[in-house]
Amino acid sequence: MIEHIVLIKFSNEPTKAQVDELIERTLRLKEAIPGIIDIQQGRNFSSRSKGYEVGLTVRFTDRAALANYDPHPEHQKIVSYLREIGLADLIVVDFEIH
Repeated sequence: MIEHIVLIKFSNEPTKAQVDELIERTLRLKEAIPGIIDIQQGRNFSSRSKGYEVGLTVRFTDRAALANYDPHPEHQKIVSYLREIGLADLIVVDFEIH
């Protein structure tokens, strides 16, 4: 299995409604993209986040499923929405679960 972790920073503060919409759209990817075992997303509440406001974890069946995820049209819609609401930076970490 593969764990995919994403931390999201915005250039300006998105509204609560925009972040709620982001989370709702992202969670629906589990039904749209093959190979997703689990997907979780939420707002950061830690003061140690260095400005990263939203966290995402996606668990995939294997590396092939992860490779299919990024270019998938439904994922690209999320990326476009992130840019629309002020994406400034992402940190991405992928690792195999042993």
